[in-house]
Amino acid sequence: MSLAADGLPPLREVVAAHGLAAKKSLGQNFLFDLNLTGRIARASGPLEGIAVVEIGPGPGGLTRALLAHGARKVIAIERDERCLAALAEIAAHWPGRLEIIAGDALTTAPEMLVAAAQGAPIRICANLPYNIATVLLTRWLEADPWPPFYERLTLMFQREVALRIVATPAERADYGRLAVLAGWRARARLLFDVPPAAFTPPPKVTSSVVELIPRERPEPCDGRLLSAATAAAFGQRRKMLRQSLKAFAAAQGVELAALIDAAGLDPTRRAEEIDVAGFCKLARAAEAMSGR
Repeated sequence: MSLAADGLPPLREVVAAHGLAAKKSLGQNFLFDLNLTGRIARASGPLEGIAVVEIGPGPGGLTRALLAHGARKVIAIERDERCLAALAEIAAHWPGRLEIIAGDALTTAPEMLVAAAQGAPIRICANLPYNIATVLLTRWLEADPWPPFYERLTLMFQREVALRIVATPAERADYGRLAVLAGWRARARLLFDVPPAAFTPPPKVTSSVVELIPRERPEPCDGRLLSAATAAAFGQRRKMLRQSLKAFAAAQGVELAALIDAAGLDPTRRAEEIDVAGFCKLARAAEAMSGR
């Protein structure tokens, strides 16, 4: 058997040996290109002394890159039991540096990750399964207390999702609820694209790696009200605020015109024209007027 630069078998041989055909139902697309996995690992910044949480490692291509680039520890969450034996081989090759959590990232509590990190700073780096990527990101951005348990996110998404994360009102077609949430609590930027041919099986879309660094002091506002306001406004994004926010105002028990005025917004504007600070003002006004 041939060996890769890290002393382990090439990923294609690992996948063949363990019968790890990617499952569409799990949103799996495996990365075999060591240049790409290394580039993603490097995008997470210097990893010495860092505990890296990886979601959906599959056969462990990115896992190996993170360990090879100096991560003190990788905490890999994998729900596909077929992949556990391949990951165990990596753990044996890097004693004490890979902890495998056999389970679902959607039900893995942050407290478990903090405990596994054993006091090391935490970063999250992952080629996220497409079918849970947005849900996971939203949870990490809505985490309380803030600043969160992690110091950086380096994540791969479908490019269309990545563009929605980093968008501003200048990119109206992509700007929406996800961009407001990301812009409120983090500094987000698109790092680079990954073509479909880099994956096995190749997806039908281009992927992109996004970096999100938490803001130490985001604009003050109630996250639940911000989420509700953006859901209402972008749910009817072609309508002016004086129409799209009716249900939101009613739910808070406040008068809509007074709410928009208190937030200092123009009622004839549409959601896509309101920046993150504007939505935060709206959430604060709703909180003040409803007496919460």
